[in-house]
Amino acid sequence: MRYAPAAIEESAIPQARVPLLQHAVDTYASEINKIAAVWRGFEDGDLSWKPHPKSSAIGDVLKHELLSGRRFFAEFLNGPEPAAGAVLPVAITVAACSRRLVELALPRLAFLAGRDEAWWLGTVPFFDCDRQRAWIFWRRVLHSAHHRTQLSVYLRLLGRPVPATYGPTADVSWDGADPTLTVEAAGR
Repeated sequence: MRYAPAAIEESAIPQARVPLLQHAVDTYASEINKIAAVWRGFEDGDLSWKPHPKSSAIGDVLKHELLSGRRFFAEFLNGPEPAAGAVLPVAITVAACSRRLVELALPRLAFLAGRDEAWWLGTVPFFDCDRQRAWIFWRRVLHSAHHRTQLSVYLRLLGRPVPATYGPTADVSWDGADPTLTVEAAGR
């Protein structure tokens, strides 16, 4: 499945040093593309919107994703990251945050692709416990997927189209899309 437009083109995804770990590099690029697609569904005037007083505003989620991604890669995975004060764009706009997401992801892809098996399996501090770097990486992907889903719900609540990320949506489909919505489809 291809979802256009891609924020990170397939040609920009580096080859992993360990072929068995290519899926991790590919998945990270794919998740960045999905996040960018959801973010692009908003307008700058939406950044302060939230569905409930206890919910996070859209702009706060964008900033959190940029900052927490930096923390995961710098503190827990010991990757080369910019200083925390240099992560957020000067002006918080949808376009600027989307660009920054990709700018931060591209060197991370190269970093991840260059790691060997021992690095991925190494155990390092993670908040108040120790975890393998592979576990920390997948936790990062799941964390971002959580916020992507949160913002997908926000799009729906705002009456905006929800982009396809894992398959067709009520707003986006294509010939050959085959969502599993019936017992018959699940039996294939």
